[in-house]
Amino acid sequence: MTNPHDRALPRAVRLAMPLAQDVVEEVAKQHGVCIRPVPLKRLDTQTGQWEIVDVPCGSPMEAKCPPCAKRNRHLRMAQCREGWHLDEEPVITPDEPNDEQRWLVEFRADIQAQRDDADKAGADTAELDALIEGLDEEINNAGMRGNVLGRTAPKRTRSTKRRQDAPDLPKRTMTNTTLGRTFQAPDGKTYRPSLFVTLTLPSYGKVRDGVPLDPETYDYQRAARDALHFSKLIDRFVQNLRRVAGYDVQYFATVEPQKRLAPHLHMAIRGTLPRAEIKQIAAATYHQVWWPQADKVVFDGEHLPIWQDGAGYLDPATGEVLPTWDQALDQLDADDDAEPLHVIRFGDQVDVKGVLSGTPDADQCIRYLSKYLTKSLGQSLDGGQAQREHAARFIDALRYEPCSPTCANWLRYGIQPKNAKAGMTPGRCRSKAHKPEHLGYAGRRVLVSRKWSNKTLAEHKQDRRTWVLEALGQTGEPIDPHRYVWRPLPAGDANVPPLSVRLLRSVRERQRWRAHMAQLEAQAQGQDLSATEQTGRAA
Repeated sequence: MTNPHDRALPRAVRLAMPLAQDVVEEVAKQHGVCIRPVPLKRLDTQTGQWEIVDVPCGSPMEAKCPPCAKRNRHLRMAQCREGWHLDEEPVITPDEPNDEQRWLVEFRADIQAQRDDADKAGADTAELDALIEGLDEEINNAGMRGNVLGRTAPKRTRSTKRRQDAPDLPKRTMTNTTLGRTFQAPDGKTYRPSLFVTLTLPSYGKVRDGVPLDPETYDYQRAARDALHFSKLIDRFVQNLRRVAGYDVQYFATVEPQKRLAPHLHMAIRGTLPRAEIKQIAAATYHQVWWPQADKVVFDGEHLPIWQDGAGYLDPATGEVLPTWDQALDQLDADDDAEPLHVIRFGDQVDVKGVLSGTPDADQCIRYLSKYLTKSLGQSLDGGQAQREHAARFIDALRYEPCSPTCANWLRYGIQPKNAKAGMTPGRCRSKAHKPEHLGYAGRRVLVSRKWSNKTLAEHKQDRRTWVLEALGQTGEPIDPHRYVWRPLPAGDANVPPLSVRLLRSVRERQRWRAHMAQLEAQAQGQDLSATEQTGRAA
């Protein structure tokens, strides 16, 4: 073997040798070990022992941690498979509140009454408000969803009258089911088909291999706004789909990038509808963005609003306070001739495919749904220099587009963002929608309806863990959620071993597991072979 520390070797030969730490990381990847584990301090309340435990980072992105991304992808595939062709109605019944939850709500009621009395008397309620805030957090930590007061701020409502340029949709009476229709074949076999639907955004100009033929005429602004509001369009499509179908349609969907960098949707739908109706729903679906206008630049360059404590952002020339977000919306509501900032629709390309349970088509669709989940939207840039230039123009168009009510870009158009604070600068919004790897889409990449598989993602993960434990001959007893107390560790804690040491330990543990699994498989094969031989002798 060649010793890399031998100085007699040429420098080029030594540099060609792999780094030991890189090999450790590569071996960890091969064994499915998280390469970015998070060390946490854990207290076992039953034994009183503290220990340092490595928790997988859980990143769904292959660029950050391939093993965790692979596990997430397979977990999503299992979730999709289990819920797509259910033949029994999923039942979700909330648990009965326990004594602790009832006591917290009763205590919350007492504090609320004290706060209301103090407010009526004109007394200071700051201390009681802080106590209420802490109690609301305790209520959620005790296993209760939502807020005890529900919605406290009035909701802005607009006319639900459909646009004249949108076709009407049929509406069926709703039935209390999530299961689709079944069909009886002449041989008596029952089929329960489902759908695989692909929806895209409209054209912004002619493209070839994902690159505009004429960048000057390509509508980058519309493409940017469509990407920013694509998640809202998906919500509208699901609402319309359920109205037309007449039942509580369940779905598993993923958002992926096209070559032209526009997001598009793949959706597995439980149950079936005529293809013509799906296309009609897509054509009639739209979302109106009722925000203040953002086409006229008011402040730019060095001429930017100035922050003043207690007042907010001021016009640098006149000293006037800029209208707040709520004031801008009030002005929009008062204008009967106001138009939405943007209207987003699907494109003409709608692909609808019927799928039967247990067929190769179903498995292929599931693999296709999860194909790009481990990659960011920006990782689709594989078209060379021309596509990278196209992406740069697209990101430049996104730079000053408001992505949300709290976006700093509203200052560019003379409006204070919602919850404005000092230090906000147009063109420097920290939202992930403005980051190159997201290409304007800030929503979730995986969209799963609540009654899809009747399980949470954590429950699907527990199913996989239980299967492994049973295969290893161990009992997967449920763990008391209150048994352990977790604490973060400060950076550079001397008690945390180096990352390479922790990876080596995890690799060794995986080797032990795999050796045990291989032993169990060999024993099972031996038992099957022995049973076959006995059957042959008996015959």
